[in-house]
Amino acid sequence: MKRRQFIRSTGTVLSLPILLKGMPVSAMDKTSIFEFTDPDNDRILVLIQLNGGTDGLNMILPRDQYDNLAQVRGNILMPESRIGVLTDVTGIHPAMEKTRVLYEEGKLGVIQSVGYPNQDRSHFRSMDIWQSASPATEFWHTGWLGRHFGANYPDFPQNYPNSAHPHPFAVSLGRVVSETCEGPNGNFSITLDDPFKLIELFEGMDESAPDTPYGEELAFLRISKAQTNAYSESIVAAAGKGTNTVTYPDNTFARQLSNIALLISGGLSTKVYVVSLGGFDTHANQVEEADKTTGEHAALLQTLSDGMAAFQQDLFQLGLEERVLGMTFSEFGRRIRSNESMGTDHGTAVPLLLFGSCVNNQILGQNPDIDPEVDVREGLPMQYDFRDVYGTVLKDWFGVEEAAIRQLIHPDFQPLPILKVCNLTTSTGNYPLEPSTIQATLYPNPCQQWLYLDVALPDAMQIRVTLLDAMGGQLAVVSSRSLSAGMHQFPIEMRSFPAGTYFVRIQHGQHVTTRRIVKVRT
Repeated sequence: MKRRQFIRSTGTVLSLPILLKGMPVSAMDKTSIFEFTDPDNDRILVLIQLNGGTDGLNMILPRDQYDNLAQVRGNILMPESRIGVLTDVTGIHPAMEKTRVLYEEGKLGVIQSVGYPNQDRSHFRSMDIWQSASPATEFWHTGWLGRHFGANYPDFPQNYPNSAHPHPFAVSLGRVVSETCEGPNGNFSITLDDPFKLIELFEGMDESAPDTPYGEELAFLRISKAQTNAYSESIVAAAGKGTNTVTYPDNTFARQLSNIALLISGGLSTKVYVVSLGGFDTHANQVEEADKTTGEHAALLQTLSDGMAAFQQDLFQLGLEERVLGMTFSEFGRRIRSNESMGTDHGTAVPLLLFGSCVNNQILGQNPDIDPEVDVREGLPMQYDFRDVYGTVLKDWFGVEEAAIRQLIHPDFQPLPILKVCNLTTSTGNYPLEPSTIQATLYPNPCQQWLYLDVALPDAMQIRVTLLDAMGGQLAVVSSRSLSAGMHQFPIEMRSFPAGTYFVRIQHGQHVTTRRIVKVRT
């Protein structure tokens, strides 16, 4: 059995709460558990996994496209007057009023249409891609954060915890270990339900494991149990020292966030926390017919929003908000057209939310262009590759070099302006994105055999142009090279493709634009 499979099958065992009697894997000075701090690297990432694929068009709404939205999803679209206002052209679901206030306070950033080339609309495969940051055509057995930790701590899990690293690297709240933190030799995350109700795991007999494949897995099991027991001592100590300053909503998701604030305030030096909120697979009855601002999806969005807002207020009052960055992700968005069951089906790209006092308070990217004649299969086209979001978090939040990110995430990594400089010694964050200086024209549209892209560049720069189909599949890389200043033309052959909708994605530096085109029959 592979260790990845082992961790999947034993996740509920390892997540059993643990009561300590001091059983560390390696020698540790118990009196110095909370003396270890790294002032150059004390930042924390909180990942919020939205399971099921959330309807981004019902969460972050293009107000400037309302009339077209009414034509393609009129049976689930709320009245225009009920949409919360973020900007002149972009709105938010009214159930997320507290998130709208976070935006007003400068503590929320939105990235439009985040996805990946060749979107897989399977729940399991797409979530695997988001957790591993693999290309859609490859299967990787490590998570993106697990590879990051593994590059720095290659001997893990042997001899961990220790005096230098007495606390878990990552914590998954709930009963399932997060594959985001799966490393080369084991998962860097432990699972936790309630830091005040922990029991000890039985570690087995003292005799040596046999020199066989079974013995290897047995030894790994013993290490994992002993490691969990040892880590739990620091968790119990942190929970005892920590505090919450606000009253959280009475639901599992909010309790998970309150436990994170409790452990951070109690001195736990864990770098990554993963929480999840499920139920977003809203194929039917997404809204209530009598009031389309309510319903199953609205209730989930309110749970998300109220929990995030309470957590951020708690961090602020604890004096910790500049150390913590929050980020949502979901396996995919939903389709542009609603279905006849007052729901939405599996789509492609989805808005991603970042929250905290160190995020750029902006909406990065363009509102999606809603065509009233949109095909029933079509989802939001990708503007931003989620791997660039991950890479930017590693670079600007955790201080990882770009060269390392290109190996850990993907070779074409492009940093994004999603974080700003905070009052922290290692801040390398970007400033808001400056307006694009290039001019791009696509013609003819509709097209038949050929499509032409004319681009005027004021300076030499790297340009990447890709052709995507309506399902998010990458059909061709038209160009990916550095070009001189001046006018450039890219002919795009379309005659081999059937009639239908396509997208041309143009990326130069941190700027991305996605244009919709139509091919008609010759």
